[in-house]
Amino acid sequence: MGGRLRGLAGGAVLAVLAAVPSLAQEAVAPASPILTIDQERLYDQSLWGKRAEAEIAAESQALQTENNRIEAELTAEEKSLTERRPTMPAPDFRKLADDFDQRVTGIRTAQDRKAREIATRRDQARQDFFTAALPVMADLLRARGAVAILDNRAVFVSARSIDATDDMRQRLDEVLGAGPERPAPPPDQGQPGAAPPADTGGDTGGDTGGGN
Repeated sequence: MGGRLRGLAGGAVLAVLAAVPSLAQEAVAPASPILTIDQERLYDQSLWGKRAEAEIAAESQALQTENNRIEAELTAEEKSLTERRPTMPAPDFRKLADDFDQRVTGIRTAQDRKAREIATRRDQARQDFFTAALPVMADLLRARGAVAILDNRAVFVSARSIDATDDMRQRLDEVLGAGPERPAPPPDQGQPGAAPPADTGGDTGGDTGGGN
């Protein structure tokens, strides 16, 4: 009798244990009212983000090239001015040196402004992307039966099943594509503003040398 009871009890336990996986499977990934996204990954891996970042990188490289050229020109001018110093009256040298310093300051201000403009365009590209993404996010929200999408950085811990970053990026690529291309600023208009200072310094140095 005791053996039969133990056998029946063991069978019941096995039956319960066998049923646990199916119960667990039914409870996995329920519809969640909250979804999360990784904003950085969403933007960086989207077609829009890749296009915008490629444009910004090209502008940054062009500015760096321009800065290198200007630096080389100013270094050569400064060297020439220093070499001519022993043969020049002190007041004449001081005037040329002050003019040179003033132009260097102006050039640095102009180049810093260009760098800030590039940074502003990068921020604006991200803002434009997420503004355009809002209707697509709303569609995904409804499709998932959710009521809110949170940045995953604002969530302490969450189930991986509520991360909608990949689904969102795929939908955004399909709907928005690479987004609107922004025409790059004409390079021929950006560089002359920096080039004349170096040329002017050369002309001034030539006139001063002739006077001596």
